Amino acid sequence: MPRILALALALGVAASAPLRAQPLDTPANAHAVIERMLARNPSLTSYTARVHVDLRMLNFPFLAPTLDGTTYYKRPDRFVVVFDRVPSYAKGFSKLFNDIGDPAGWERDQNVTLVGTQMLEGRPMLVLRMTKKIHSTILDHVLAYVDPSNYELVRMEWYYTSGGKIVMRQWYRTEGAFTVLSQQHVEIDIPHVHAVGDSVYKTYQTNVAVDDKVFKQ
Repeated sequence: MPRILALALALGVAASAPLRAQPLDTPANAHAVIERMLARNPSLTSYTARVHVDLRMLNFPFLAPTLDGTTYYKRPDRFVVVFDRVPSYAKGFSKLFNDIGDPAGWERDQNVTLVGTQMLEGRPMLVLRMTKKIHSTILDHVLAYVDPSNYELVRMEWYYTSGGKIVMRQWYRTEGAFTVLSQQHVEIDIPHVHAVGDSVYKTYQTNVAVDDKVFKQ
């Protein structure tokens, strides 16, 4: 009887215990993560879309520029955002869009490592750490947060040697058969520049001809 009772108690505990999610198929290294990111939307060979950005300079409230441009992509590894006009004080800001949108380019000039998994907004994220192959006296390192359930790039953080930091968060939507970037929010906190910005991506033109010249701008 004691043995039966013990078995019954064990079964009861097992039945009442919360189910644990099965561990995710975690890639072995950063290169494998990037490969899976690039493999999203496998039938998407190219796209263009207009993007609108509203910036607000917190330390200079009278400066609130808007930027309009076009994003271009061509498989396997061509990506760029070209803005129509950029004020001189916002030149560096436009580079963020190309950094965050171009995982294929990360390994070209940066050492990229997979540092582990971290919870972000209640979800586990794969975290990649990047440092310049040629030492930079300005940029210390960059962190990229990738959702392992779909390999979307959710967030990037740029850390500067000055102590400054820039954070960009991204959201996606479905258009036709593809999942595409929909919105971004950026917070800039570096010496002499404190700003926030929001970008919206308009309707995508997918699998269209894209002239290679745009990627040289």
